[in-house]
Amino acid sequence: MKLAYRAFDSTGRSVADTIEAANVAEATETLRRQGLFPTEIGQAGGGSAPVAGARPVRRKRGSRQLKNLAVFSRQLHVLVASGTPLVEALGALERQTKDNAWRGVLAGVREKVEEGVSLSEAMNAFPGYFDPVCLSLISVGESGGMLPEMLDRVAMLTRKRLQIHNSVVGAMIYPALLISVSLGVLAVMFIFVVPRFAELFKTLDVPLPGSTKALIGVSGFLKAYWWALLLAGGGLVTSAKLWLGTPAGRRSKDTAVLRLPKLGDIARSFSTARIARVLGVLLNSHVPLLEALALTGRAMRNVNYAELIARAEDAVTHGEPLSSAFNDERLIDPSVYQALHNGEQSGHVGEVLINVADFLDEENDVVVRSLTSIIEPVILIFLGALVALVALSMFMPMFDLTAMT
Repeated sequence: MKLAYRAFDSTGRSVADTIEAANVAEATETLRRQGLFPTEIGQAGGGSAPVAGARPVRRKRGSRQLKNLAVFSRQLHVLVASGTPLVEALGALERQTKDNAWRGVLAGVREKVEEGVSLSEAMNAFPGYFDPVCLSLISVGESGGMLPEMLDRVAMLTRKRLQIHNSVVGAMIYPALLISVSLGVLAVMFIFVVPRFAELFKTLDVPLPGSTKALIGVSGFLKAYWWALLLAGGGLVTSAKLWLGTPAGRRSKDTAVLRLPKLGDIARSFSTARIARVLGVLLNSHVPLLEALALTGRAMRNVNYAELIARAEDAVTHGEPLSSAFNDERLIDPSVYQALHNGEQSGHVGEVLINVADFLDEENDVVVRSLTSIIEPVILIFLGALVALVALSMFMPMFDLTAMT
């Protein structure tokens, strides 16, 4: 039986080809022995479905998907650990979910398990909903008879990701709201209020200060060419989005983020914590080191850290210690490198990495909260000063006219 597959090799490079195998499970095992990590497998010429017979499902992103996965893995862990048959547990979770798209995914997983497919293979039919790290942990749990434990680890890992996502987004909501409201107020003032004052000043024929003339000029420009500014802004946003979608653009953006004052340190800390968390959980779950590194590299969003993991894979392949690739102070703090080095010597790399991730996550949470508490008053002061400048520039000629009379 010829099967088409899409996979990643140990360097993270995408590979698409065909393989002869009796079924999907055999093909998956063969590819893993070859150092490939499949994400999609189906009959050759049968379309783009990840597994033969899988229904196409639109990919969902963001906190809702993380929440769905966290709740699913946690509840499935409880049901399976209490002795509930897997199909019945999946059916119960399918019936109780209120998200129609997620219910469709769970129905597809349940149907494939009823057909005799393993849980990890059934979940692999929906790669937009179950990431490779999750699939690897489930596969290890099934092969080692530790499915409840692995489901618990998936739930823990997903809850951590959701917690970090929510803390960052929550910290940025209020500053973003302040900026949006203030920009809206300034736009109304420049487009509607300042022109009225300009007409008044023209009627009174009073001398205008330089700041007032400048604001009236800006107001006139905005009122006359607002459409051009919108088109230019839309063009710039579209061009930037397209450029950032290229490898060169992504590399430039990721590198620039790491070089930002203060914010770069925070970005490095978040990325380091993610590496430590994912790699630590995978190693503690007895996933082979090279496979764990490949999965960790695919979980990284910053290209610089993905390349760091690739260097670590290369070092391990050549018999060098894992920590040797992490001795890079531009990306990894020396304390984290030293902890990893000590973990290698003691033989407890997974535990050490998880402890490092816990410590970094706590620090990152404190830093984000502190930064938010500083940013909010700074934004208020800056925007308040800007509004006050506009108001004074408009009323100063009125004060001068009053003094003259």
